[in-house]
Amino acid sequence: MHARAIEKAATLLCQVRLERERLVRLPEDCRPDNEAEAYAVQDALHQMLGTAGYGEIAGRKIGCTTPVMQQFLGIRNPCAGGVFAPTVQQERGSFRHADFSRAGVECEIAVRLARDLPASGAPYDRDAAGRAVGAAMAAIEVVDDRYENYRNLDMPTLIADDFFNAGCVLGRPVVEWRALDFAALRGRMAINGREVGSGRGGDILGHPLEALAWLANGLSARGRLLQDGEFVLLGSVVQTVWVQEGDRVEIEIEGLGRASAGFH
Repeated sequence: MHARAIEKAATLLCQVRLERERLVRLPEDCRPDNEAEAYAVQDALHQMLGTAGYGEIAGRKIGCTTPVMQQFLGIRNPCAGGVFAPTVQQERGSFRHADFSRAGVECEIAVRLARDLPASGAPYDRDAAGRAVGAAMAAIEVVDDRYENYRNLDMPTLIADDFFNAGCVLGRPVVEWRALDFAALRGRMAINGREVGSGRGGDILGHPLEALAWLANGLSARGRLLQDGEFVLLGSVVQTVWVQEGDRVEIEIEGLGRASAGFH
């Protein structure tokens, strides 16, 4: 994919994000054909959005790491995106519903790194990746359906546009996370007091830290790294739920606590 095509694709996706438009489809002359091209467009999009006022990338998200989400989206492998610092809230989030094209929420396990995971250490397994984790937390990923019909879009296009990410709410960090059986942790999500889904940590690639290792290895292959202080949303144990104005979302991960988000 030529640099001019990458720039064109990123420019169109940037416009969709800034103007809250709905993407029908990227033109054929700038549509990424594979994951490598998709992440190249994503990198260019991050630079454009940063210049436009979105700020720095503070963390990462990984989508389609659980059977429920793979079935929901019809995609069978993990897909990564960036999370911009201004879109991150802590513990009790509050969002303006009108700021989204179609807002949705997911119930996640997240980790924050206490040291880098450089390319020199790759390939990482889950134990090696886990040694870089300083804290774990419950989290709500806020997603946005910025598309005329996302089911008509190919996976590379969704990856290029950060795979639906629009922000998150991070729960209180738990530094004693190693005492927990990550795979056995149960997660649940409720909207307006009614439970809408539940799952467990083992739904995430068999163990949540497998997702972290996958991301670290993928970034290493692209000459990039996960850095000390960054957080990673490892995947939703509950199918995406689209929210309405006035909805109140609460999630809980056993051993990791709670997070909430209101949409006003």
